[in-house]
Amino acid sequence: MLPDTFHPPAPGPAQLIQAQSDTQAVLTWLAEHADKPATLAGYRKEAERLLLWLNQRRQTLAQMKREDVQDYRRFLASPHPAEQWIGPARPRSHPQWKPFTRPLSPQSVNHSLTVLGAMFSYLNDAGYLNGNPFKLLRRRGGKNQRQEVERFLDAACWQHLQDTLDALPRDTDKEIRHAERARWLFTLLYLTGARRAEAAAARASDLAKRHSNWWWNVLGKGDVTARIPLSDELMAALARYRRSLGLPAEPTSGDDTPLVCRIGAKGRREPLSDKAIYLICKEIFAQALRSAPSEELKNQLRRASTHWLRHTAASHQLEAGVPLLLVSQNLRHASIQTTRRYLHSEEDARHQASQLHKLRRRDK
Repeated sequence: MLPDTFHPPAPGPAQLIQAQSDTQAVLTWLAEHADKPATLAGYRKEAERLLLWLNQRRQTLAQMKREDVQDYRRFLASPHPAEQWIGPARPRSHPQWKPFTRPLSPQSVNHSLTVLGAMFSYLNDAGYLNGNPFKLLRRRGGKNQRQEVERFLDAACWQHLQDTLDALPRDTDKEIRHAERARWLFTLLYLTGARRAEAAAARASDLAKRHSNWWWNVLGKGDVTARIPLSDELMAALARYRRSLGLPAEPTSGDDTPLVCRIGAKGRREPLSDKAIYLICKEIFAQALRSAPSEELKNQLRRASTHWLRHTAASHQLEAGVPLLLVSQNLRHASIQTTRRYLHSEEDARHQASQLHKLRRRDK
């Protein structure tokens, strides 16, 4: 629940929303995204963090200045005091819930400020606020500036993850179910490059066979529909997972079983939330970290998250020789230049070519 405090709106032009407090205004903005559950959850998290921070400082949205936004940027990168703001991932209703599980990365900080800037723009248009200090932030690098993508697992690290999954305990029925689900989840995310929210929302009925080929009909980012090709290897992995649940190997059109599920009351197969998928992946990364044979692998696993599997999928497909256009289509990138950032082989070739250019010297 968002912090419920009363802050009268700033004086200004006619107000187009009925909000009489910051909390009500933010809830009105969030309601505009109610048809997109994943977006709504992300935006709510960012707005809640800001309101909690402002409450501690006894400030309102209307009182935020450029300097406050800069303070908030630094706070996101290092929430303090840590014991007040940072804690294990728990449900929002838990008495020991904290707004953060860790300090935010630079990319996550920028994302947060972008979301809050959009919120301020909306509340300005609605006449609730008279200014947007987030617009004054100097963006580091232009929109078209190429950003380095290093958030992926190299081949050695990916193999170590596979070994970790194969070594999961299987002494009880519960351990077997957990091991099979983890193995399938990593296979699904790696071979398709899907986002975790897409995997959480998927049902077996979203899979369809056309001309002997399997496809996944997915509703992706921005509510864009697409079809992801499913390889024979992935369908074999799905068959193994479904058999572990007591289901037929191939899904049918009327099969509403979640693509990744948990066993609920009375043995019901229920969907996992995208947060649960995130936590499962982090648990596997942590186990792999404990047995990693080198510091290089440990450095990758310490920073790895679910989204790294999407980056890894793109990088490994390109390294295997899959054409750039096809990888871009599979990952549903709006621009092929986004996909090109994962083409590390281009940089390797460029570096090798530089060795051919020698300093010309005259023989003495």
